[in-house]
Amino acid sequence: MIEDDGLVPDIVIYNILFDGTCKAGKLDVAKELLLSLPVKGLWPDTRSYTIMINGLCKEGKLKESNEFLNKIEEKGCLPNGCTCNILVQAFLQKSEIGKAIELLRVMHARGFSTNGWTTNLIQDEHFKLGYRWIDRQVCA
Repeated sequence: MIEDDGLVPDIVIYNILFDGTCKAGKLDVAKELLLSLPVKGLWPDTRSYTIMINGLCKEGKLKESNEFLNKIEEKGCLPNGCTCNILVQAFLQKSEIGKAIELLRVMHARGFSTNGWTTNLIQDEHFKLGYRWIDRQVCA
């Protein structure tokens, strides 16, 4: 391991490890690594949690992804627009419109905006549902 060579990895190195581990579908390993950081004197940052949330969303684990979003704030990190867009997209792709709208409202209140991909998904849902949910839910 890196420590055996006398090198001490920082959070950037661990984020690279999280990303690769999540992309390889080894979410349990990534989660263990994330949770072990404080023992090493490191703390996950917003990027760390965003990587984990993205990996969980890609595996369809939206409840757990949302729990990680809450952990970000509990640990003193603030989610960013990228973090929120990932979750909104996942909710929309699973047709969990209510949760997507709730998160969109939180994003808006914090000054975040949707990216192009999220905006397209919102429009797709808008058309599929006959223009109703956007008017009542988002524009209210």
